[in-house]
Amino acid sequence: MSFNKKVAFYTLGCKVNQYETESLKNKLIKLGYEEVPFENSADFYVVNSCTVTSIADRKTRNILRRAKKANDKSKVIVTGCYAQTNGKELLEIDEVDYVVGNSNKTEVIDLIENIEGKSNSSHVVLNDIFKEDEYKELEFSTFREMSRAYIKIQDGCNNFCSYCKIPFGRGKSRSRKLENIIEEAKKLAQEGFKEIILIGINLGAYGEDFKEKITFEDLLEEIVKVEGITRIRIGSMYPDKINSRFVEIMKNNKKIMPHLHISLQSCNDEVLKGMRRKYGTDLIKDRLYTLRENIENIEYTADVIVGFPGETEAMYESSKELIKEIGFSTLHVFPYSERENTLAATFDNKVSPAEKKRRAADLETSEKESARKVREKYIGKTLRVLVEEKKENGYYGYSENYLRVKIIDKENLVLNVNDEVDVKITGCEKELLTGESR
Repeated sequence: MSFNKKVAFYTLGCKVNQYETESLKNKLIKLGYEEVPFENSADFYVVNSCTVTSIADRKTRNILRRAKKANDKSKVIVTGCYAQTNGKELLEIDEVDYVVGNSNKTEVIDLIENIEGKSNSSHVVLNDIFKEDEYKELEFSTFREMSRAYIKIQDGCNNFCSYCKIPFGRGKSRSRKLENIIEEAKKLAQEGFKEIILIGINLGAYGEDFKEKITFEDLLEEIVKVEGITRIRIGSMYPDKINSRFVEIMKNNKKIMPHLHISLQSCNDEVLKGMRRKYGTDLIKDRLYTLRENIENIEYTADVIVGFPGETEAMYESSKELIKEIGFSTLHVFPYSERENTLAATFDNKVSPAEKKRRAADLETSEKESARKVREKYIGKTLRVLVEEKKENGYYGYSENYLRVKIIDKENLVLNVNDEVDVKITGCEKELLTGESR
C-alpha cells in the first residue's frame, strides 16, 4: 500500500468517463492514496480525456499543460478516448509522462503503483480497442450527483455514424453481465440511493453482443425489481431503439422515470442520411409521439448538431421546425466539428464556421421558447420531486420528468436530501419551476 502519496483527477466528457474516473479513484483511495484538488500539488495527475469534438481535444491539451504547475516532479497520466485515438500526439506534450488508452484503462492503477520502478521516458500503454470483445468490469464506483447514482451497463458502438469519432475511442459494443448490473443496483439501494441512471455509449444496443438472447428491455424488467430503488432513469436513447416493448415497459413500470434523453442529431431526412443515422423524421415522430400518447407527462431532452456538411438553410429550418413541434425541455446544441478518420471529414459543401455559430445560437434561442412552454404547462399541477440540496432560499430537486424544481422554503418546512415530496407548481423562473410541498 502506498501511503502519503497524493493523486489528482480531471475528467472531461460524458457520464461514462466520469463513472470510470470514480472507479479508478475509489481503488486508489483503498490502496492508501490521498485525493487532492487538481490545482494542488500531487504526486500523480490523472486526466480522463474526451475527443467528441475539436473543442474537447483542445480542453484536454490545455488541462494537461496545467498539470505540473503545482509540482513539476509529478507524473502525469492521460487516459480516455483522446488517449485511445491520438496517443502519440499527446506524448508530444512536455507535461505528459504516460498515455493509457481506454483499452487499458484498468491498468492505470498498476502503472501508478509501480511507476517508481519504471524509466523516466514517456511511453504509451495502448492496445487495439477493436480487439476488445467483452465488457471489462470496474470496481463499483458509486459515481453520484447529489442524490443520484450511475450504473454503467454497456460500452462501445457499432454504428460508425459519419461524423463520429467515438467508436475509434471506445471500440465495438460490449454489454455488461446482467447479474453484475443488478448486484450494483442492490448495493446502491443498500447505501440509501433511491434514484439510479443507466449509462453507456449506446444503451439500446445492450445485449446484442451476447450469445444468449437478452435485450435492453429484459434488463429494464429485471432492474425494476430491485427493492429500495424508486427511480430509474435511462441515460440516452437512439430513436430507432424505442420499440413497442420499450414503450409498454415504460408505461407499466412507474419506477422508470417519464423522461428520455434522445440522441437526435437532426430532424431533417437528408442530413440524417448523410450522418448515416438509422432513422428518418417519420420514425422520430412515430416513436416520440407514441411515447407521449402512452406515458403521462413524459418529457424529452436531446443532442442536436447544426452545420453538418451539405446542410442547407432550408434543411436547417426544417429541422428546427420539427424540433419545435415535438417540444424539448432542454437541447444540447453542437456546431458540427470535423473529426479525423470519419467519413464526414471527406464531404464537400462544408458550412462556414460563422454560419454554424449563427445556427447554433438561433436554435438555442428557439429552444428557450419551447422549453418555457414545456415548463409553463405544469403551473397549477403537482409533480413528485426528489430533494437534492438545500439552499438559503429553498430546497431543490428534479421532478420525475427531469424538470428542475425549487421548493419554496415556507415556515416550519423541514425536508431532507433524498426525500421524495409532492410539489404544487406555482411559477416558472427561466429554466426553473417553483412550487410548494403538499
